[in-house]
Amino acid sequence: MPIASEMVNAAAQLRDAVDALEFAPPVAFVYNPLRYAWRPHQAYLERYANSRKKAVLLGMNPGPWGMAQTGVPFGEIDVVKNWMRIEEPVDKPSPEHPKRPIVGFACEKSEVSGRRLWGLFAERFGSAKSFFQNHFTLNYCPLVFMEDSARNRTPDKLPVAESQALFELCDAHLRRCIELLEPEWIVGVGAFAQAQAAQALAGLPVKHAKVLHPSPASPAANRGWAAAATKQLLEQGVWEK
Repeated sequence: MPIASEMVNAAAQLRDAVDALEFAPPVAFVYNPLRYAWRPHQAYLERYANSRKKAVLLGMNPGPWGMAQTGVPFGEIDVVKNWMRIEEPVDKPSPEHPKRPIVGFACEKSEVSGRRLWGLFAERFGSAKSFFQNHFTLNYCPLVFMEDSARNRTPDKLPVAESQALFELCDAHLRRCIELLEPEWIVGVGAFAQAQAAQALAGLPVKHAKVLHPSPASPAANRGWAAAATKQLLEQGVWEK
């Protein structure tokens, strides 16, 4: 079976498995973009996960204006539509938080992390085709967690009783993806992703690297994320000068 088809199957298994999990307050809403934004996510996998890679970059979980809207990791609207050339119908999560509506590709807000991440790749590689020839980007956890106030709650803040079951599923999915894509490098985008990759991929013949997370909540990222990330990737040997 082609690699992309296997990747689609792995994502579908993760999609269904995480839907069976339950989360207690302060988590009040859980969005699963692999469910309601499955069509663009499937298009992303079929188009760009169709070959072995040199490096796979790993994020934490979807952002509210990125993958939560488009189904693509770090999926800032403009990048997904105009650089990746992906635009597919997106349904609604249920229940939906009134302060965090899902409008898919009609979303007018920008995912800063995604704009920074994909902006660097577009600048360095030019076309999406050139980037994805040797690279791919995944999220470790596919779910978005929100409190009643609409405040984002990241997976690392979940109690152990909830995170253990979730992380076991995410570990298995990541391991399967790496077995399929056979990258030389797994690059954690931020400390959490790096730590989870180290645990999930223990024993596999893959080198580990990291880059600063491009979140606007990070003062270091706001001082020039693209230059800092490029320096890290060059120094670690993921990229060549």
